[in-house]
This record gives sequence, structure tokens and C-alpha cells, in this order.
Amino acid sequence: MSESLDSGPPPQAPTTALRQRLAELRGPAAQPHPLDARALAALAANPGCKRRALLDGAGVDKAALASALGSPAAFGQSQFAFMRGNAFEARVKADGGTELMRLLGVDAPAEVRVPDLSAAGPEGRAARTALALREATAAGAQDGVWTLLDHPLLALEVAGSHAYLEPDAVVVHPDGRWTVVEIKSFPMIDASADAAKVGAAARQAAVYVLALERVAALTEGAEVAHSVLLVCPKDFSNLPTGSVVDVRKQLSVTRRQLARLTRIEDIAAALPEGTTFDLERPAEELTAAVESVSAAYAPECLAACELAFHCRDRARESGAVEALGRGVRGELGGLTTIGDVLAAARGAAGDPDDPAVAALRRAAALRAEALEAAGCR
Repeated sequence: MSESLDSGPPPQAPTTALRQRLAELRGPAAQPHPLDARALAALAANPGCKRRALLDGAGVDKAALASALGSPAAFGQSQFAFMRGNAFEARVKADGGTELMRLLGVDAPAEVRVPDLSAAGPEGRAARTALALREATAAGAQDGVWTLLDHPLLALEVAGSHAYLEPDAVVVHPDGRWTVVEIKSFPMIDASADAAKVGAAARQAAVYVLALERVAALTEGAEVAHSVLLVCPKDFSNLPTGSVVDVRKQLSVTRRQLARLTRIEDIAAALPEGTTFDLERPAEELTAAVESVSAAYAPECLAACELAFHCRDRARESGAVEALGRGVRGELGGLTTIGDVLAAARGAAGDPDDPAVAALRRAAALRAEALEAAGCR
């Protein structure tokens, strides 16, 4: 990308030509699937996957596409968990944000404003949010009031396309600091929560911080806090408890990885003429369309991408070493298929001066010695 992700004006709408091209890729009857912070965090974790970048940028419903390809996604939030999460979030924000202020360490704030952020369309809501942030910063400096923005909408340009992101809340402090609030329904037991879930929440919050920095750059006296407030149920109750999570590491990684993404229009321009991901097309055509865009599969995709099972099947069919994990792929250097790896280990192929080949042959020799010693050969 030619523009830094952490400075500059808010993103502009894509050109008419790009908007039309993305609509053609989705199909004439398909509405764009929103690109949220969770998807951006997953995309930042795998910036080499042009397939996901294009599908997310075009707003293709990847879950529906995976089902049409015969490899439906096996993960998602149940309706019960969704309702429980909404009820817990409502409790955290009740009484004008009194409980949320307490979790921030403010027991009796002089005043907490909760501005109305409603507006027409995502562009209007994002503009209204930016205005509310500027007004709240000015009011805090002048009157010492706190402001709670409930489900603000933030805009972020990614790979030439734009995404609208909706954090659970943003709190504007009287001193001009903006703090992202992430409300999750997984429990915090004895002041500790599941590390994997906390990590996922931190990566998601880092995307919000990144989007806020663009608005703060144009707001006098504003500063985005690099620590977010994670709110979860306490122990086995429904009482909220909070923990401050430093997301500077996640922010740095996300900024760098998103900047590495190939621009959406460049990926679309390289597609064969007539390529479309219209779900009304036959499965054979959809498969060909998906395979026309290169992917970067890794086992970690299974927890983050709806197309992971399809990509895993293709990786296994081709014998790609990526199916074994990014760590293994990095150790094998120029050996790109499992067949190449086995041939190198047996001494049938490969450069003996290649450290990867030498390590494989040494491992194969040690295995043979161990099997012989155990009487298995």
C-alpha cells in the first residue's frame, strides 16, 4: 500500500470501476458481506493469502461459498451463545455506563455522556462517530466529562478497499485519551482467562486501535491508548470484571501485515476473464474461480477462515508441505512438496549441501538405527 495505515485522512470510497468489479465478483444478486475486525485480524495473520484478501475485499460470503463448494465451515457462534453475549454486554453498559466506568477505575465520574451515533448508511455512521470523538475530546478538555461511545463505527482502508469496524465501545477520557473496550462472554476465573481467547481478543482490539489512530491524527488533543479494557464474566457468575490488556505488540504486527497486502484491484486484474464467485453458478465453476486465486493455507486457518477445509483438501491433494504447518514449511526451504521431502530423506533427490536436505537425511538415518535397535527391521 502506498499510504501508511496509521496516519492520513479517513479512507475514501473505492472508485466506481473497482466497486463495479467487486460487485461482478460477488454476483448480481449478492449483497456485500461486511469485513469486520475479526476478519481483518485473521487476514493480518496470513497476509500472503490473496484468496482471502480478494474474497473479503469483494464482500463474498465465505461461509456460503464453502458450503457451495462442498466443504462447509465447522465453526461459528451458537444462537444461545450469541444471546448470552448480548445480555452480558447490556449489563456492562447499563445505567449510562456506570459499571463500565467502575471497571475503568472511575467510581463516581462527574458526568458520562452517551451520544447518539445513528446515521444513514455506514459512511454516515463513520462520519458521525468521527464527529462524536472530536466533540467528546473537546468537551473533556473543557468540562472534564467522560464520554461513552456505544458501538461506534470506524473506517479503515485495507489493500485499496475499505472496511467498517464496530467495537463494543470506546471511552473518551477527560484528558483526551481514547480507550477501546472489548466485551467477551468467556469467563475470567481467578483473574485469569483462556490465553488463546485473550490473544484473539487482543488482535481484534488492535484493529480497532489502528482505525482510531486515523481519526485521532486529525483531532487536536486526542491520543489513542495502546491498552484496551477486556471485560468478561467473573468466575462462574454473570458479574462483569475487567482486565487491561496491552496490545502494542499486536498493533505493530497488524499494521505491518496489513501494509504487506496486495491491493485488491491488482489481484482482481490478474483473474481470468469472466471469473465470478456468484453462488448461483454451478459448483464446478465456483471451484475453478476459487482455484484461480492463490491461497496460503496453514493449519491455523482452520480456526479463522470459512474456506479452510477446502484449502486443506487442495493442499493435501497436491502434497504441499504447508499442510504440515508454517514452522515446518519454514524449515524445509526449497522443498515444497511432501514427495520432495521424502525423496530428499531417502537420498534419492536433493542437494546434499542444502542444510534442510542434510537434516532430513540425518533424521532418516537416526530413525533407521532406532528401528533396527528395537528389532523392527
